[in-house]
Amino acid sequence: MPAHLSQYLIMLPILALIVWRRVSRSFGKQPIRRKRMIARIVVLSIIGGLLALSGFHHLALAEGLIGGVLIGGAIGLLGLQLTRFEVDPVKGDCYVPNPWIGALLTVLLLGRLLWRLMVVWPQLQHASALAATGSPGMQMQPMGYASSPLTMLVIGLLVGYYIAYYSGVLVHHRRFVRALPTGTASRIE
Repeated sequence: MPAHLSQYLIMLPILALIVWRRVSRSFGKQPIRRKRMIARIVVLSIIGGLLALSGFHHLALAEGLIGGVLIGGAIGLLGLQLTRFEVDPVKGDCYVPNPWIGALLTVLLLGRLLWRLMVVWPQLQHASALAATGSPGMQMQPMGYASSPLTMLVIGLLVGYYIAYYSGVLVHHRRFVRALPTGTASRIE
């Protein structure tokens, strides 16, 4: 098996796990886990910043990412308005995300990834055939997210959405904890 195809065999199961976890968090009551949400906000901010560096090479990629972050932030604020907050006797402060927004973002990401895979697959097969014949001077063109402003827009959409959404959930949780009597607030943190 060619080396450039083996990375897809590693990435696909990881991507499937990430999508499964994301879909399972789009439905039902979810406990607010402050440390995990803060970690996600930090990681997504770092990823967004690193991807924005691609704008030094190709301005359209940075424009797609920034546009996606802005649109995603607006959708995140809409998602907060559609989110129900509840108090569970066992889990404490919980939120029930709007399943339609989560499903829409998941379908959008998966659709874009499948589209990119369909576009890139013939190029990978052509590169494999050239490598098998030993053609000298063969150069691979950049593939994946690095060559598409639309893919960067979708990634920016997800980054902006989750940063805005998790930040809003944390603000709600802070208000919830402050409203509790002082003895019970330390247990919920």
